[in-house]
Amino acid sequence: MKSRLKEHSPRAAPAGSVMRSVRPWWSRRESAAKTTHRAPTPWVRAVTLGAGTGLAAGMTLAAAASGLAGYFARTVVTPVRERAEDLQILAVTRGPEGDEVILPITAETVVDGTYGLFFHGGRSLARIGPISALEPKGGTVTRPVEKVYGGDLRTAVRGWWTSVVYLNPSHAGFESEEVVITLPGGPSPAWHVPPQPRAAGRPEGEELPLAGRNIWAIGVHGRGSNRTEGIRALTATSALGIDTLLISYRNDGEAPDASDGRYGLGVTEWEDVEAAIEYALERGAQDIVLLGWSMGGAISLQVADRSRFAEHIRALVLTGPVIDWMDVLAYQARANRIPSAVGRLGQWFISNSGGRRVTGLAAPVDLQAMNWIDRADQLRHHVLIMHSVDDNIVPYGPSRDLARKNSKVSYVSFAQARHVKEWNHDPQRWDATMVEWLTDLFSRPAPGQSRPGEPGYYA
Repeated sequence: MKSRLKEHSPRAAPAGSVMRSVRPWWSRRESAAKTTHRAPTPWVRAVTLGAGTGLAAGMTLAAAASGLAGYFARTVVTPVRERAEDLQILAVTRGPEGDEVILPITAETVVDGTYGLFFHGGRSLARIGPISALEPKGGTVTRPVEKVYGGDLRTAVRGWWTSVVYLNPSHAGFESEEVVITLPGGPSPAWHVPPQPRAAGRPEGEELPLAGRNIWAIGVHGRGSNRTEGIRALTATSALGIDTLLISYRNDGEAPDASDGRYGLGVTEWEDVEAAIEYALERGAQDIVLLGWSMGGAISLQVADRSRFAEHIRALVLTGPVIDWMDVLAYQARANRIPSAVGRLGQWFISNSGGRRVTGLAAPVDLQAMNWIDRADQLRHHVLIMHSVDDNIVPYGPSRDLARKNSKVSYVSFAQARHVKEWNHDPQRWDATMVEWLTDLFSRPAPGQSRPGEPGYYA
């Protein structure tokens, strides 16, 4: 946005002219005597110099603030192409039951559960088990190496901690079919995983609560991740007896990039999920359950709100979801010690057409349209939210508040799990919560049905 303020510089007096002090007409004497022109006193010169210096400093600060706000805004909407290997791998030793890795104590590495450790630039992944030893004085934690997918962890010196623990469904014991979904931007890979009770640990012949009812779950991963994030849900979906489609969407490194190469934070990506719903419906699905993690939660909410297939969406199961982007951006600004005014300017860059030159977005992102706290009464679908109270990326408050404002939203609190690692920290609780909630939901009539025997009624 161009400023309307224009800088005017005084015109130079013509050569040989005499500059006169201009006084109000009521102070002029009736005599025509000339007024003597006096040079400014020293304090006037000092004030003038100080004002000029202050203006220059103010302009410098304003430029710095605008630059910081622009950088903040660009970071939010720019896809992550390379991850920093910010975790040192101190050693890999031989333990009583296999290899163990010694890592520095961090807020992430001391949380019990099963996690992933990417190394060799993300080309290799190690699945890391629960804590086996903790050395607070030495600042180290030891954990078992359950499995390594590609590469040699013993040769790695750095990596990064992740919620991803499998690189494809077969690593989790599930057979899958690699399929292609035609997105608005072109063909995109996905995994179709039919229900497999044995892989989910269910006894042979056990009746699964939702089997044979043409229900498909569609996994929508978060920002900076990919379809591997949803593999963790396969135990629960197979225990339910439903098909699962783990998809890619624009800018995630597998699907075609958006034309502007920028995240829409949900307002563009939802079209890719809609294409996945259409794919499932064409193959016999009747009801859809959206599974969303982090930004995938924001995307899923936009799908439920905007898609022409919204009537087929029966439920959303969201983990650590973005319920209100403005709240998330304000939190991230505080966490990064960015002044609140600068953070708000960054939001303005993202949500207004005047910021497109800064962000690189093809169109502004309507952050208000993704504020589901203000739009709570417009949410028509049943939603289960699982969110850790110590989430260090997406605060849990909006998830809790949305459940308080809309009776169709169920909120289940986790602790110590950090961001989208609720399953990693307590997989049994995550699986059980999802299975029980969806079983109960599908035992009720679908919207518009109330009698046994009607489509959508599940006894």
